[in-house]
Amino acid sequence: MAKYSFEMKMEIVKAYLNNEGGYTYLAKKYGIPYKKSVQQWVTSYKAFGEEGLMRSRKNETYTFEFKLNVVELYLSTELSYQELALSVGINNPPLITKWVNDFRIAGPDALRPKRKGRRSKVSKPKESKLTKIENVNNNSEYLKQLEDENLKLKIENAYLKELRRLRLEEEALLKKQRELSTASEETSN
Repeated sequence: MAKYSFEMKMEIVKAYLNNEGGYTYLAKKYGIPYKKSVQQWVTSYKAFGEEGLMRSRKNETYTFEFKLNVVELYLSTELSYQELALSVGINNPPLITKWVNDFRIAGPDALRPKRKGRRSKVSKPKESKLTKIENVNNNSEYLKQLEDENLKLKIENAYLKELRRLRLEEEALLKKQRELSTASEETSN
């Protein structure tokens, strides 16, 4: 069962929209431990309407390309999980968190759909046509692995470049501040 009912969330959102108080005030008034929860409910309501406050009972399936695109967006921009979820139309930011963490641990293969059910135990006779098909499949799988590795390296490279750019900006700013402080000390003496 959900911790907070739809009706309670709706009441809090309506109170916020009627200017009865801010996130912190409403969180205290209704006994919500974190104002961030109230903020997320309001944002979800503004983006998705009443559906944004309801718990979804359907299991959405997303394509590998969509998941990979969302992960790339997160890693290459400075959007939060909540902002990114709203921009791509997902009402479940923790899902994006899981995709990003899986990607960081196991690479793009972690985002591929998993086969469901048990493996077949019936042994199939080997034929020359089957071995040719298997070779083609192995080659295509190998190419997919290489493409995925290439993509992962490109994303990592872009991330490291951005990190370096930010570090250089910070160093330049600190250097400028030091120069200004030494200049002001010299003028005061």
